[in-house]
Amino acid sequence: MKLSARDAIRFFEKPDKAKAAVLLHGPDAMRISLKRKALIDALTGPNADEEMRLTRLDAAVLRKDPAALADATKAVGFFPGLRVVHVESATDTTTKAVKAALEDWQAGDAVIVITAGQLNARSSLRKLVEGGRSSVAIGIYTDPPTREEIESQLATKGLQNMPPDTMRDIQTLARELDPGDFAQTLEKLSLYKLSDTTPASPEDLLNCVPATHEAGLDVLVRHIAEGRSAEIGPHMARLASQGANPTTLTITTTRHFRQLHAAAASNQGVDQALSRLRPPVFGPRRDQMARQVRNWGLPRLEAALGVLMETDLNLRSSKPYPAMALTERAFIRIAMMHPR
Repeated sequence: MKLSARDAIRFFEKPDKAKAAVLLHGPDAMRISLKRKALIDALTGPNADEEMRLTRLDAAVLRKDPAALADATKAVGFFPGLRVVHVESATDTTTKAVKAALEDWQAGDAVIVITAGQLNARSSLRKLVEGGRSSVAIGIYTDPPTREEIESQLATKGLQNMPPDTMRDIQTLARELDPGDFAQTLEKLSLYKLSDTTPASPEDLLNCVPATHEAGLDVLVRHIAEGRSAEIGPHMARLASQGANPTTLTITTTRHFRQLHAAAASNQGVDQALSRLRPPVFGPRRDQMARQVRNWGLPRLEAALGVLMETDLNLRSSKPYPAMALTERAFIRIAMMHPR
């Protein structure tokens, strides 16, 4: 049996334990791994490994010994509860072993969970599982998760009743982060709100988003964009002690001011323009950028970009300029342009 995307969501939440086998296939190994873990946890509970109710077989083993899969499904465990046999890295060479195990499968045997890479419609393994009444095939693709899938993940982590602003940011994150980072972010958020009964805010989510190596640069850029000229020198000294390069500082600042300029010049409004930024901005940072756009205005932003372009050219020239001092002077000059 082949499940649609909508049916698959419900199956992962509450799998049919009477099925003999489940095949998960698709091009993204991380997505397959996350879905496989969710499925096995739903079938057996989180302690299957410790209770020896989870057996792993590599497809290479089954090529040499096809009967190993049927034997594993019939094995009797020491602990009560449903057992699972996980066949990893399956291909069409695994079809013979899976077919024999399905023909011999009876109620009470271990459920067979098979994970594979991308299988086309002509795949013998895919045809076998999709054509069986007691087996299920689910394609896991790289499409962004739907709202229903996101809500299912949130419910699994105990995160429910999300405010609209927070849910909007979570949906944006789901599109931009890889599945592993997104799952980790939700895990952090659930721990962050563990003893807090108030709804998760965009600020809470922002605190759980994976940090980037440019975090220190972001603080510097904020000082510049908000006219805090007195903060620029000390912060640049800290970045210089960490090995920051003046050219990198200039490029990062220029990118930020170009984003502000694009938002200020957009005929669709500041908020709509900021929502299209890649990588996306969230919660307080998005509000900060919106304020910066409105405070600076288009003419001042163009003047700031002119200073940054001049600084970049000087840094790349052959003249012996003191690079860090030149960059600091330009940043302070820009900060002084901020309306008081």
